[in-house]
Parts: sequence; C-alpha cells; structure tokens
Amino acid sequence: MTIGSVHIDRPLILAPMEDVTDRPFRRMCKRFGADIMYTEFVNSDGLVRKNDRTFKKMLFSEDERPFGIQLYGGDEGAMEGAARMADSLRPDLIDINAGCWVKQVAGRGAGAGLLKDLPRMERIVSNVVRATDLPVTVKTRLGWDESSIRIVEVAKMLEGIGVKALTVHCRTRSQGHSGTPDYTWIPKVKEAVRIPVIVNGSLTDPVQIREVFDETGCDGVMIGRAAIDNPWIFSDVKHYFATGETAKERPLAERLDVCLDLLKSSAEFKGERRGVIEMRKFYIGYLRGVPNASKLRNHLMQFLEVKPIEEILLSVRAKGFIDPALYGHAPEMPAPDTTALACS
Repeated sequence: MTIGSVHIDRPLILAPMEDVTDRPFRRMCKRFGADIMYTEFVNSDGLVRKNDRTFKKMLFSEDERPFGIQLYGGDEGAMEGAARMADSLRPDLIDINAGCWVKQVAGRGAGAGLLKDLPRMERIVSNVVRATDLPVTVKTRLGWDESSIRIVEVAKMLEGIGVKALTVHCRTRSQGHSGTPDYTWIPKVKEAVRIPVIVNGSLTDPVQIREVFDETGCDGVMIGRAAIDNPWIFSDVKHYFATGETAKERPLAERLDVCLDLLKSSAEFKGERRGVIEMRKFYIGYLRGVPNASKLRNHLMQFLEVKPIEEILLSVRAKGFIDPALYGHAPEMPAPDTTALACS
C-alpha cells in the first residue's frame, strides 16, 4: 500500500480513538507492531480557537512515524484552518473523520453527519486537500443507515477531489458499534477506485484479519477497540501471517508488566493524577479472565498516585494470582464508559 511517502505491504493500522490513542498508548502499540499511528480525534473548531489542549493532541515524536493527524468538524473554514495547523507539524498524512457516530459529533454535522450532506462533505474535503501538500485520507462508514448506503459513490467522489486513501468502517452510522460489519462492500469499493482502501470494524483476531485481507482484497486493516484490551494484536497478526500459528494467551506476569509500563508512561506524559485516572479504562483488558479481577480493579480505581498501584500490581505479579482477601473490601466501581472509543 502506498500513501504519499508511506509504502507498507498489508499494513496494520492503529485506529484513532478518543481518550485512548495518546502518545503513551501509541508508543506501546508501535512496540508491538502497529505500522501506522493516528492521533485521537482533533476538533477543528478547538484548533482555530487556539485551544492549547486541542493543539497538543496533534504532537508526536519521530519514532511514531508513519503518523497521521485526524481532524473532525462540520465547518468548512475551520477544517481548512485546522488542516494548515496540522500541516505545520509535518505528519505523514492528514485524515478526515467522516465516520464518528456519537450524537455529540454526528448530530452537529461532523463525523458521520457528513454522510447526510455529501455536497458539504465534498466542500470540506476539497478545502483540506487545497490547504496542504500532504496526503489527505478519509475515514467513513458505509452510510447513515441501511437505507442510505452510498459508499461506492462517496469513494468515487473522494478520489476525484484528491483523497489518497479511504478507510471504511463497515457499519452504518445508525449501527454504532452494534451488529455485524458488512465487509462485502469493500470489493465493490475496490473495483470503483484506484486509491488504497482500508477496512475497519470489529477486527479482533489474526485468523479473521487474514480472511478479511484475502476475501475483500483490501490494502490494509485498521484495528481499534481490540487493541485497548490486547495491544499484542499487531504482533500476533504478523506472527500468524508469517507462520500460520496463533499466539498463546499472555501470562499474567507479562500483562502486568505492560500495564505498569503504560501506567508510568501515562503519568509521566499527562501528570500523575490525570494519568492515573485515565489509566482506569485499561485495567479491565489486562486482567480479563483472571479470577477475582473485578475486586482488584475496584481496589485500584481508588488511588490517584502511581506508587500504591505499582506496589499492588507487583505483589500480584509475584504471587501469580489475585488474593480476594486483600482486595475484596473495595467498593464496587462502575466500569469506565467506553462508548465513544473508536467511535468512527
């Protein structure tokens, strides 16, 4: 697959995910074999209003390349201005989010909301293409709902105005994350355009991903929520492609080592309190399938500093199991809300 200066055969791409794909998480996924990285969703309105926190979402380090900045918004001028600001950082590509399904985004005409107004989508994408000499790509869905699937038409339009690659989440906006993705649209899109076509949507294991490559003829796959629970998925897929062997379940010690590494990186990057709080969404995945994991998770979520969490996880690592007597007194905490994660 070629997009601008990026040349990778059958790339495994980390999807842009709000509140997930910050620099610590991206670096971890890069370590485990992700080929292309993306920012979290970057709000074009926030950028043109010079919101510092929004601007910082675009920052990246050279070891994260190939790297893309994903912008979203429904205002043509704001998207053009945001593209110029993204261009100034010289990522490898700029991506436009035309697939986020959550009401706060799509309901305001951004994200998947652009699928309800294709002329406006065309104007916004054209403005972004004119604002930069970097490759512009788009991530979208099959359509707004089952009765309005126009992905082939959309793909042709986007190629015609200079888009260099298209990622298709193979659900409609109305499906959100529910229902089965319909990958059968990908060969139709591939037949209609010459640009690379990337598949997204519930890609969770190496065997399935190999089947999607083989059956759709896609140029790459984009992995989102599966990487939150299992950052090893990128290396597992590459191992399966090379050997035909599926990976074994990671031992608890290895999972805790990675969990601790991400915790420390998050605290260093964001500040201790915020880093610890935002780490809470990851405990479910790293402890999945371990007896008494919910008790331990509830206990960990009480802390706002790294040290006590580190001590607890190292103790569990040394024992090789979770002793419910030590953590059973923790109050029940609700699981973190991951509704908006990888919402495109």
